[in-house]
Amino acid sequence: MTGSPPIRVVRGTALFIAGDDVDTDQIMPSRFLRSTSFTGLEQHVFEDLRQAGPHPFDDPLHASASILIAERNFGCGSSREHAPQGLARWGIRAIIAESFGEIFAANCTAIGLVCVTLARADRQSLSKACVDVPDAPLCIDLRRQRVEAAGAGFACTLPEGRRQQFLDGSWDSLSLLMADPAAVEEVDARTRVFAPPPGVL
Repeated sequence: MTGSPPIRVVRGTALFIAGDDVDTDQIMPSRFLRSTSFTGLEQHVFEDLRQAGPHPFDDPLHASASILIAERNFGCGSSREHAPQGLARWGIRAIIAESFGEIFAANCTAIGLVCVTLARADRQSLSKACVDVPDAPLCIDLRRQRVEAAGAGFACTLPEGRRQQFLDGSWDSLSLLMADPAAVEEVDARTRVFAPPPGVL
C-alpha cells in the first residue's frame, strides 16, 4: 500500500491546555471559517482565549512545542476541519488527552495529526512534568502505544484502525487516490450511475 510516510514515533516538547470540553469553536472561532483555504489559520488558534489573558500558545517557553496535552473531551462540538488544520499549521504534530471529540479525532487523522489518550492519573502526571520542565523531551511511540517523558512512561491508546493507518502511511486518503489514478478511473467507470453523452464532460 502506498500513501504518505508512516508516522510511528512523534518526538518534541509539549504544552498543556487546561480544561475539559475544549470545543472546536474555542480552538478555531467561527468567524475564521469563511476562508476558502486553510492558509494562515495558525494565527487564529485559540484566538479569543488568547485575547482574554495569558495563554500557553503565547508563552515563549512553548514556542517550539509540537505536542499538545489536553484534558477530557478535547475537540468536542462542531465538525469543523479548521480546528485541526490550525493546530497542525501552528506546529502541533500530536495531541495527548483523556478523550477526544470523535469527529475531531477523525479529522486529525486525515491530516496526519496523531491523537492518543491517557488515563486521567497518567495525564495529570504528564501535564505536571511538562509544566515543571517546559523543554523536557517527550516521545509518543505508536508501535508500543507508549508515551515517555521526564523519565516516566505511560500506556497510551488510540483506535487500532487509526494506529495502523499511521504505521503504514495510509492515513492520507488523498495520497492513496493520487498514487493509482488508473484504479480510480476504473472504479469510477464501473460505478458511475450517470454517463454523460459523448463530448460532454
